[in-house]
Amino acid sequence: MNKPVVTRFAPSPTGFLHIGGARTALFNWLFARHHGGKFLLRIEDTDRARSTEEAVAAIFDGLDWLGLGGDEPAVFQFERTPRHAEVANQLLEAGHAYRCYATPEELAELREQQRAAKQPMRYDGRWRDRAPEDAPEGAPFVIRIKAPREGETVIEDAVQGRVVVQNAELDDMILLRSDGTPTYMLAVVVDDHDMGVTHVIRGDDHLNNAFRQLSIIKAMGWEEPIYAHIPLIHGSDGAKLSKRHGALGVDAYRDEMGMLPEAVLNYLLRLGWGHGDEEIIPIARAIDLFDIGGVGRSPSRFDIKKLENLNGHYIREADDARLAALVAPRIEKRLEIAISDTNLSLLTEAMASLKPRAKNLNEIAEGAEFLFKSCPLDFDEKATALLDDSARALLDKTADALQSVQSWTVEAIEDVIRRVAEDADLGLGKVAQPLRAALTGRTTSPGIFDVLFLLGKEGSLERLADAGHAAAG
Repeated sequence: MNKPVVTRFAPSPTGFLHIGGARTALFNWLFARHHGGKFLLRIEDTDRARSTEEAVAAIFDGLDWLGLGGDEPAVFQFERTPRHAEVANQLLEAGHAYRCYATPEELAELREQQRAAKQPMRYDGRWRDRAPEDAPEGAPFVIRIKAPREGETVIEDAVQGRVVVQNAELDDMILLRSDGTPTYMLAVVVDDHDMGVTHVIRGDDHLNNAFRQLSIIKAMGWEEPIYAHIPLIHGSDGAKLSKRHGALGVDAYRDEMGMLPEAVLNYLLRLGWGHGDEEIIPIARAIDLFDIGGVGRSPSRFDIKKLENLNGHYIREADDARLAALVAPRIEKRLEIAISDTNLSLLTEAMASLKPRAKNLNEIAEGAEFLFKSCPLDFDEKATALLDDSARALLDKTADALQSVQSWTVEAIEDVIRRVAEDADLGLGKVAQPLRAALTGRTTSPGIFDVLFLLGKEGSLERLADAGHAAAG
């Protein structure tokens, strides 16, 4: 590659950053990083009716969370409208474009005729070779490209391979509307050229657009970018990806589902790209390995279970203090409390017990709730059922035994609980289950010795006494 690589991600701000867009951004970012190039952002906000500041903010927020920020300030397409019009007029002056005075009524009639004849619906070029003087004075017009009519256009796509379209299938698309605003097709080409984009990596739903956009590039005498049209993501059932499959905004994976960004990145990387059988690929290794040659031509299938499993892996690898900071606001929201610095330290200490089985931050928050509840606990139905008279007697013996523990360590706690079980001629589980119910109000929690240790001696004994009263009541 002679020129430095420049890639771009160019979303329309009409909604949140969805998961398919995030993958496109990732592939562009990785390709630029792998080749020591630049990754740029462009907000395609020419649709003023649907573009919102909230959507722009959500896109930047999602990209920042994933660590996929641009290497330069983002370009806003609407601000470049004068430049787009300038290129359209250059094409007009050079004879590569023309004024079309066809009225909306005429075009509607043309489409109806083509529909009736079962022909492809495309503009018939009726003003291509006519003189502007033929039009009524002051009549509105659009500017159309003079698309090639003979031969074929070939794209050597880096993913799809060689793709050929007969030029007779291309129509003279509009470059500039009658109100002087540019079309998407023109704006994209001009912006890519002016931003120095060398590689256009995007979804294969844009492949047909590439042939039409090339007619502008060739007419301007500009260098053609290398195209790489990546297959779209499908649901696990092979159908087009929808919300029921997980086609949500990136913010939903972070906020509602409790995913870590490194897990989402790893999962998106493996959707349509691979390196042997490797599944766990941290971002630094992804930069080393990634190239377009590894992208397949078939649509990939989104599998939320695989994402959850990957997220569980990255949770186990994550720093405990970082996890505690991420989980704390979730607990605060669930319990409607404020977590102090002391309690944040406790939550950090608890991570070693909480994170091994968790697949998302919500599960950690749920598992940690017991630490921050005050007596009397709210016992769920299963926990209540466990706290019968025999359990109450067992809890009293356990409390007495724990009272004698001088050094409150996991080892000392385990030794005492095992002796209680042996003295009662019970398996450890028969002691642990009512103990867990009494201490947490639930029948699931981290290991019972860890629960006791984290609650502390005073807190544990208070809860056991309280549970005994509740059982008696």
